Amino acid sequence: MRDILGSVLSSTLAGWRGTSAFGVQRQPEQLLELFEFEGCPYCRLVREALTEMDLDVLIRPCPKGGQRFRPQVSEQGGKAQFPYLVDPNTGTALYESDAIIRYLAETYGARRPRGGGHGLRVLTSQLASLPRLTRGLRARASQPPEQPLELYSFESSPYSRPVRERLCELELPYILRNMGKAQKADMGPPIVRRKFYPDAGIRGRNRQRMHAETGRLQVPYLIDPNTDTRLYESADILRYLNETYAQ
Repeated sequence: MRDILGSVLSSTLAGWRGTSAFGVQRQPEQLLELFEFEGCPYCRLVREALTEMDLDVLIRPCPKGGQRFRPQVSEQGGKAQFPYLVDPNTGTALYESDAIIRYLAETYGARRPRGGGHGLRVLTSQLASLPRLTRGLRARASQPPEQPLELYSFESSPYSRPVRERLCELELPYILRNMGKAQKADMGPPIVRRKFYPDAGIRGRNRQRMHAETGRLQVPYLIDPNTDTRLYESADILRYLNETYAQ
């Protein structure tokens, strides 16, 4: 419970950016790739934008001390700086959170993230890192999966954050399926939707996808194609990741 309360505080300090999904004019044909680590405040800004733009991305975690993907950034881009975005659709590779967010908005026709200018967003993102201490910051020994995992999440979700932190620490690549809230009826816990918006339709690309496949709208939701495992509940997912991949 203390961990979740700390995660709630992080989302609050960040102004709950990365909650709503406003969408893009077109989706990329191939998955974007993001080299980042969960404890980095500049990486958080890009993940917030990805949620709000309703863009999925292949996360290649690069925690400090990591050797799985971190060296690749230095080799490909020339420096170990994060976040680092690779767009195979256009052959573009970018450092700098503000440049990445601007590129995504201009390339895929999205609104720029809310929450003030870039400087203010950086400050609040730095504050949001404080309650999480070293979580999602340093690499831990792990067994690499043959195929990337898949995680349904949205950036501000207090329950999804601990899962993303552990995936990062274990350097486990995963497809991040952003499931931002696409309408007023989606705000708040499921009980609010059932009580006040029982007839509201399902909006949002990944929200529709999850509901069609599972009949639920709940994050985090982890799919591991390597073991044919599907899990809700952050505590169950963390236990599974530790037992299956941690060394």
